[in-house]
Amino acid sequence: LAYDLTMSTVEVEGAENLADGLKGVVLGRIVEVTPHPQADRLRVVLCDVGSGEPSTIVCGGVNLEPGQLVAVAVPGAMVRWHGEGDPVEIKATKLRGVMSNGMICSSGEIGLEELFPAAREAEIMDLSGFAGLPGDSIAKVLDLDDTILEIDNKSLTNRPDLWGHYGMARELAAIYRTPLKDLPSAVLPEEGSGIPVRIDRQDRCPRYTALVVENVRNVPSPYWLQCRIWKVGMRPINLLVDITNYVMLATGQPTHGFDRSHVHGGIRVRPAAPGETLELLNGEILNLTGEDLVIADERSPLGLAGVMGGKRDSILPETTEIVLEAANFEALAIRRTAQRFDLRTEASSRYEKSMDPQRVDQALALSSTMFRDLLPEARVSGYTDTYPRPLECAQVDVSLDFLRRRLGKDIAGDEARDILSLLGFTATVDGDLLHVSVPSWRSTGDISLPDDILEEIARLIGYENFDFRPPQITLSAPVNQRAVELERHIREYLAFRCGLQEVFTYPWIGDEYIAAAGEDERAMLSLQNPPAPDEGRVRSNLVPGLLKSVFTNLRYFDAFRIFELTQVFRDDGYFSPNDEREALPSQDRHLGAAFVGDDPEKLFREARGVLEYMPRIVQTAPLSFEQVRQPAWAEKKLWLNILLGDEVIGDLGLLALKSARA
Repeated sequence: LAYDLTMSTVEVEGAENLADGLKGVVLGRIVEVTPHPQADRLRVVLCDVGSGEPSTIVCGGVNLEPGQLVAVAVPGAMVRWHGEGDPVEIKATKLRGVMSNGMICSSGEIGLEELFPAAREAEIMDLSGFAGLPGDSIAKVLDLDDTILEIDNKSLTNRPDLWGHYGMARELAAIYRTPLKDLPSAVLPEEGSGIPVRIDRQDRCPRYTALVVENVRNVPSPYWLQCRIWKVGMRPINLLVDITNYVMLATGQPTHGFDRSHVHGGIRVRPAAPGETLELLNGEILNLTGEDLVIADERSPLGLAGVMGGKRDSILPETTEIVLEAANFEALAIRRTAQRFDLRTEASSRYEKSMDPQRVDQALALSSTMFRDLLPEARVSGYTDTYPRPLECAQVDVSLDFLRRRLGKDIAGDEARDILSLLGFTATVDGDLLHVSVPSWRSTGDISLPDDILEEIARLIGYENFDFRPPQITLSAPVNQRAVELERHIREYLAFRCGLQEVFTYPWIGDEYIAAAGEDERAMLSLQNPPAPDEGRVRSNLVPGLLKSVFTNLRYFDAFRIFELTQVFRDDGYFSPNDEREALPSQDRHLGAAFVGDDPEKLFREARGVLEYMPRIVQTAPLSFEQVRQPAWAEKKLWLNILLGDEVIGDLGLLALKSARA
């Protein structure tokens, strides 16, 4: 399975069998419990572990009873002593004069404290509610013998449909040419019968649905539900929250529950007002801006849209009626908000991938089914769906000749159509042309080009099933690239002969480092979609980036020397590398370096010496040094300009104290 997924869909980084961590831990039945003759807090337990005669085990558990089913680590098993530290091997040993042949475990000692939380210290796991015989593997008894596949995150970044288990099931059904089971369907109340919903920014929230569910009880989830959530890394909390998490894991669509009694009036999806605050579920209080989208009622925000709910509306033990949200939010806005507040949640991680608005229907149907099955007395009493502009599925035309040339093999139109249908695509053949209708879950930017269709067909054929054809290469005389050779000589000189470390920084620069370098940010090129709110400009020289590298490395080193040789971006000229309709800013190559230590004058002389000798290495005209114009970042007295002939080509100086403080 892992191999097939890796070859066709996503990279499987690892496979872990949960039972491996529970080897040697078996089900035991307590036969007798007696006081320890030499220790008041210990008990001597006779326990049937399926090996014939009952085993004698010394235990400090406070809830031991005859007839009880417990988890027993027999000699050779690995446990965490009292739930702490590294695993240790259990051995038969004397405890206060009594031989103990194993260990009756608490949940923390075998890593199951989230599934079986202890109500008090020294409480052992009571498994009397589970079916099994003494000696059975605990992994089998507790249904913990699954294999968990770890998927490389980068391989599904552009596949929002794979952020839920149903999406993975769809891929496996296509790979193995087997039918895909449908998710549960549900009959919802008439649309508009629920709580009023208003969306102020439809570009940032294309769809918002709300279910009103009455007569709910906030009780512990059944074990099977807790177990499934726990297996994939989430902590069971209570039934209402676990249902929302389960639906998200199954479909990939986040949902959130509000306590209906705390929602005043209707729900409004709007930008936050400047100065507005929100206390989150985790207790953190956020100072919001107009860039943040909130879910609000008529009084105040209820939650940070697509990231985390608020504390005021949170589901409590006494909650009896909820409003269940299933919505779709614009990916970039969610990413910016999550980055600004340093909040990466399971929900925001999914919304950042451009989720399919149609998936909301799957989440609502599965949620309704689970409420019906797990809380028979619950009733979905209202339903609101605000979806002003439904998603238009992508349409792609691709020629069969294009597919044949790119695949390197002949493929008929019917074969291409049948392969695509396995993935939910609809295709019709019109002569040499294949008209492809892309399903909604692949229409949010994932599939838009003929090359995307080509990839889908190729991966389902199987990359390993293509014949290898060595490329035809025509050798020609090498081109003498003077600029490339020059950079190579500079790098070798600085790194090998002068002992500098080369650094590679991002082209975008934080505002604080632009200010520290004395640059005018208005003269710098800005990014339309910056990676962070305070990193919206690209470098026009290397000083700001080097300052950031210096301050970062000062956390770990007192003295070091670094350099960078890369391009900068200016608006004083443009060029078109491929298409004359394209215009890119000039991207000259610059060299920058920083010498860091506790003797400024010595560092200044070292840097000047490195520069003075460099022309000999790269075979250029010698450099000279004069004071012509002071760099904005330099100390008043200790600076020089670097000249090639009469032209100033660079600066050398000691970083001014004001720049260091900035």
